[in-house]
Amino acid sequence: MRVAALYDIHGNDAALVAVLAEIEGLDVDLIVVGGDVAGGPFPCEAVDAVRALDDRAIAIRGNGERELVEARLRLDAGTARIESDDVWSSRTHWAAGVLDQARLDWMGALPPLASVDVDGLGDVLFCHASPRSDEEIVTPLSPEARILPMLAGVAQRTIVLGHTHVQFDREVAGRRLVNAGSVGMPYEGEAAAFWALLGPGVELRCTRYDVTVTCARVRESGIPDAEEYAEGLAHPPPAAEANEFFERMATRPA
Repeated sequence: MRVAALYDIHGNDAALVAVLAEIEGLDVDLIVVGGDVAGGPFPCEAVDAVRALDDRAIAIRGNGERELVEARLRLDAGTARIESDDVWSSRTHWAAGVLDQARLDWMGALPPLASVDVDGLGDVLFCHASPRSDEEIVTPLSPEARILPMLAGVAQRTIVLGHTHVQFDREVAGRRLVNAGSVGMPYEGEAAAFWALLGPGVELRCTRYDVTVTCARVRESGIPDAEEYAEGLAHPPPAAEANEFFERMATRPA
């Protein structure tokens, strides 16, 4: 089986559509959607595009799905407290308010892990951030000593993940860790969509789409701080900068 791994779409329906169009021209048997589908400017459109794939795809839950469901519960209960300077919380609660209950229920029911037998790679484990958590941080800079406990009890030799929005393919104690990158909000220094193709090897791929048009739509979407969001899509930070930022997050005192 040949698998396309699409992670961290973040409500960027245009980037997702472009990647799906490219996949149509490839010999792909299955699409794995690795979480964080909806948290972004077009949450309903992104969820609907994934659900429309039906049996062509399987999806797993990321921290984004969990946080959106939790945010909607707070909104419905009237207990949401959003600081004016917390843009991430503002955007999460905004998207949670846009999504209807059926879409939220779909996200809440997604499993945290999936395994697929991939040509040339064998049994591959797909998770969002790590096999034991939807928000642990793994980058190319992460030391093995921090990663190894995350892999305890995992039988698969190849593990595909996302969460940090930067592609990599590295070995840790005989395990192959592949970050598929981000379709909708990459931190690669390039305005495009990033994903991975697996079988028989691993190919880290990049797909172009019309970012200028997408940014114009973002500015009209209603998402908080839309101009900043659009600027991030048009001029994303370079991978090295993002990796260093995430490593600081991973090692800061609790």
